[in-house]
Amino acid sequence: MQKNLTQKNVYKVNNNQIKNHKDQRGFTLIEIMVVIIIVGLLSALVAPKFFGKVDQAKIKTTKTQIELLGSALDSFRLDNGRYPTTEEGLNALRDNPGELKNWDGPYLPKPVPKDAWDNEFIYVSPGEHGQYDLLSYGADNAQGGEDKMTKDIVSWE
Repeated sequence: MQKNLTQKNVYKVNNNQIKNHKDQRGFTLIEIMVVIIIVGLLSALVAPKFFGKVDQAKIKTTKTQIELLGSALDSFRLDNGRYPTTEEGLNALRDNPGELKNWDGPYLPKPVPKDAWDNEFIYVSPGEHGQYDLLSYGADNAQGGEDKMTKDIVSWE
């Protein structure tokens, strides 16, 4: 037998639905704005320290690359009795620059790397500070510089 819904039963169902709907609250606009402000303040405090570490890592990476290129240049010199000329450049570590009988390269397993700022290394032979000068101009890619990011990174220090 089918029960007829009375007006009272329909009201109870609707009342329960309304009550359940009130229990499912969302966030207010003010609460969301407070969270966004807190996240913004935290990022403003943390970001400068993080970017300082990134800058230091780029400097260390470039110094390490200069040391590795120096080792490859020394191997070239041991085999050929001289360092590559300025004209031959660092590419002489990958490809025989001419008729060098004792060239036993490639002296680098991969193409000549760029510095951490994606700039070419500067190679001069004979150098002003030794048999060769190998350096990176740093973040500004210009000779000189006064702060740690724009200061030249050199092989002779």
